[in-house]
Amino acid sequence: MRVHTRFRFDAVRAVAIEDTAAKVPGVSTVHAYPRTSSVVIWYSPEHCDTAAVLSAIADAEHIPDGTAVALRGLRRRFLGHSQNADRPAACSAPPAEANRRERRQWSRRVWLTWPLALAAAAATTLFGAAPWAGWLAFAVTVPVQFVAGWPMLNAAAQQARALSANMDTLITLGTLTAFGYSAYQLFAGGPLFFDTAALIIAFVVLGRYFEAKAKGKASEAISKLLEMGAKEAVLLVDGEELRVPVDQVRLGDLVRVRPGEKIPVDGEVTDGRAAVDESMLTGESVPVEKAAGNRVAGATVNIDGLLTLRATAVGADTALAQIVRLVEQAQGGKAPVQRLADRVSAVFVPIVVGVAVAAFAGWTLIAANPAAGITAAVAVLIIACPCALGLATPTAITVGTGRGADLGILVKGGEVMETSKRIDTVVFDKTGTLTRAQMRLIDVIAGTSCQPDAVLRIAAAVESGSEHPIGAAVVAGARERGLEIPAATEFTNLAGHGVRAAVNGESVVVGRRTLVDEHDVLLPEHLAATAAELEGHGRTAVFVARNDQVVGVLAVADTVKDDAVDVVRQLHALGLEVAMITGDNARTAAAIAEQVGIDHVLAEVLPQDKVTEIRRLQNEGQVVAMVGDGVNDAPALAQADLGIAIGTGTDVAIEASDITLMSDQLDGVVRAIQLARRTLRTIYENLGWAFGYNTAAIPLAALGLLNPVVAGAAMGLSSVSVVTNSLRLRRFGRDA
Repeated sequence: MRVHTRFRFDAVRAVAIEDTAAKVPGVSTVHAYPRTSSVVIWYSPEHCDTAAVLSAIADAEHIPDGTAVALRGLRRRFLGHSQNADRPAACSAPPAEANRRERRQWSRRVWLTWPLALAAAAATTLFGAAPWAGWLAFAVTVPVQFVAGWPMLNAAAQQARALSANMDTLITLGTLTAFGYSAYQLFAGGPLFFDTAALIIAFVVLGRYFEAKAKGKASEAISKLLEMGAKEAVLLVDGEELRVPVDQVRLGDLVRVRPGEKIPVDGEVTDGRAAVDESMLTGESVPVEKAAGNRVAGATVNIDGLLTLRATAVGADTALAQIVRLVEQAQGGKAPVQRLADRVSAVFVPIVVGVAVAAFAGWTLIAANPAAGITAAVAVLIIACPCALGLATPTAITVGTGRGADLGILVKGGEVMETSKRIDTVVFDKTGTLTRAQMRLIDVIAGTSCQPDAVLRIAAAVESGSEHPIGAAVVAGARERGLEIPAATEFTNLAGHGVRAAVNGESVVVGRRTLVDEHDVLLPEHLAATAAELEGHGRTAVFVARNDQVVGVLAVADTVKDDAVDVVRQLHALGLEVAMITGDNARTAAAIAEQVGIDHVLAEVLPQDKVTEIRRLQNEGQVVAMVGDGVNDAPALAQADLGIAIGTGTDVAIEASDITLMSDQLDGVVRAIQLARRTLRTIYENLGWAFGYNTAAIPLAALGLLNPVVAGAAMGLSSVSVVTNSLRLRRFGRDA
């Protein structure tokens, strides 16, 4: 079963929450998402001691504000609502009001801190010789240190009680050291560092404000998705229209949607015809025609017709809810590189404290300059604060997955980003992925005794009673050419071979090559050669026989999508090999592969054997991305190192694939890989900046070459730079 709760914690605490709670008997999985302040726990109610889980989280968390409330809510969910926990509800976005409240709180601290910090700096530097200057600096620094700096002080105290440390520990130790030493020197008559403590907190508060503001922007994807849904629906009840809130719609209800209205739920059109704007779902701006039998998704827009549909998914089961849930999970997820960064941060802080103590001791004992020792120690503590390190990965993943959602690309999270970098082979399913999965009549070749239109006319007459896709393509081809289709009688289905019927008193048979091979039908040599040539070009040859003699050959094919060639070219440009997997015969498959530019062909592969082929490629050392339609290819999508489901938003696709494309356009495959790689590159840039910044600056601070105020400003600016670099991902797809 599943339980979900929210309370505030940072990336370092997330590691402790996951590691501690996962050790409780009966708990199978724990995911802590610091960016969305969420903890999701999967547990067995038969074997789980709920009190132990609550105690574990409380021990790992140590934040009093809101934690007790969150844990009480968690207890209620465990004890009172566990019977419904195995069916996740529709995900909600990170609360917009909470984010606005956080920004307002940091904004107020900025306005409080900076005037007082500047006053402390002026008093210390401009009037330092005056007896009153020190006391003025002390007076204005107290509210900065203990009011504006309270969030850092409080968090550091909680960490200390847990015998742990994080970035707040470094800030608190540095500023309290400067403040306490200066307060002592007020009476001893030594140098004062009130301005150092005040300005450091001022820079930290300003940085936290910018972080909160950037976090709000980065998390807009989920909020925008939620706002897209319709609020009301028009039900048809006994022929009468009834407008109700959308959450009152039930499966099977009939819903009417007028032009310009949002479709409230997922459904199947039962009556009417309209163009539907599906851009919010697929990223494609061209409206899609919908008629009876077509499926529509909630939150898409009916442009120009009146539709009646039957609800097939409501609430948490709609495509929109699934997208929101997936994006939220992805934004809270961690790449392996982030888990490493979290653990490095947990070890990094105690080491930095040791370096600061060593710097103070060295300057005091060796150089006999305790004031320089205080300055060096404070600078080390502040410059080493790993704020940027904690923001490096989650901000990039949040912005990257949010931008992907805008483009109709749903990425499951950080691990997908890293996998995309290692991919060297992309395997496409053929039918429905590279091709349209709709057979079309390409050509009609007549024998010497008949005209092409006559051949097509009698073939369409026979196939008009067939439901086979090839038969439908023949009939559609005749109608497109404006041919009058004669009546046919005495239909007989020749199982596995074709269809026989009487047309104008003559026996007509339409079928594939087995019809000729296994029945007594005369096939002229030139038509046999034509059929072989058609099959060599990837066409399906359909023979038309009248009175047991073939009078013509029809060429039918599942046409390749318009952008297939260009997509394969772009994948080659990315350094990837491209393969195709299909159940078609080798000759047909090779012809399509040559047309598209594909490197390798895996032909005559049964659906159940696709997994085996993917596994074989992996055993040969290849890192494989599988692109399929997300339903019959689900096992292969799951087996592949990177599964990309194209043109579907079904449960199967989302569960089996790592990336789900809401459009059936193949260029989404290239965009998805490029987005994943761009996001990973941004993560590496962020981590490189954060680690490089700390590594280079700590020795300078320890040697007394870096002023603590400058260190505080640089630390705050490093966090802002990481967030800003991540926000550049919002331009992905616009600057191409």
